[in-house]
Amino acid sequence: MNSTTVIAPDPAPGRRSISAAVLNDTGSGGLVGTTLITALAPATWGTTYLVTSELLPPGHPMFAALTRSLPMGLLALVITRRLPTGDWWWKAMVLGALNIGLFFSLLFVTAERLPGGVAATVGSVQPAIVALLAWGVLRERLSIWRLGWGLAGVVGVGLVVLGPAASLDGVGLLAGLAGAASMATGVTLSKKWGRPTDVGPTAYAGWLLTAGGLWLLPAVVVFEGVPDTVGVGAVGGYAWLAIVGGLVAYILWFRGIGRLPVTATALLGLLSPVVATVLGVVVLDERFTGAQMAGIAVTLSALVAGQFQPRRRAGAPARRIAPRAG
Repeated sequence: MNSTTVIAPDPAPGRRSISAAVLNDTGSGGLVGTTLITALAPATWGTTYLVTSELLPPGHPMFAALTRSLPMGLLALVITRRLPTGDWWWKAMVLGALNIGLFFSLLFVTAERLPGGVAATVGSVQPAIVALLAWGVLRERLSIWRLGWGLAGVVGVGLVVLGPAASLDGVGLLAGLAGAASMATGVTLSKKWGRPTDVGPTAYAGWLLTAGGLWLLPAVVVFEGVPDTVGVGAVGGYAWLAIVGGLVAYILWFRGIGRLPVTATALLGLLSPVVATVLGVVVLDERFTGAQMAGIAVTLSALVAGQFQPRRRAGAPARRIAPRAG
């Protein structure tokens, strides 16, 4: 019988560096500190569009996804010298597919069929899907508060990234929704299955990055191939996506999933399109419109408000749901 493993509570913080605390999963710094550290992951992912458009050779998004996952996953396995055991072999393959391999593949189809703004808006439904999955899979009480803010986040992202000439494509929309559902399911199952108590976030991220890269490898070999030329700028871009946007970001992300409410964690993903838009203004000399500024305000409000859950009214009956056996 499979048993669900959970992450042990944090020990006393002590005098440790932030990097040591993250790599060794010690010293969370409390709920606010954990939230801020976890938010670095989607903020980093917000740089992907700028790096891809300005530094990487065009026409090879799957190769970029592969370099972002498989090499860093293997590196993490070498550093930690930890491999999955027992049912964690198939769990790692499932989570690697949902969070990385399948998600990136669907993201590729979405990017090919839809304008970037439409794709980002479709993807922003992920927190709302996570809220529903947390109710159905994790047996958590359905949080209307977080579900509502998740939907508000979709509106905010739409205001930030959608232009007046945005066009729709049926296949692209389905792929975008499927990608959001894939990532949302991966996040929810990551929360449900937890992480073995003797496995740190670096080893865990290594398992999933390697698994996701193995799912991507056949697609790259069969459909896309390797770029003909890779310049110095592209090498730097691939290194940034792999090291910072890959290994470091996923260590922080999966660490946060284990410690924070799952819907609140998913809402942090709204940072990605906001960071991408801000970088466009700062680096590419783009201009904010009034609608974009309003959208950023709505998105950030949804992100922050979703980290809190209003207290139950005094005298209201408590609702308890027995945990499922894993």
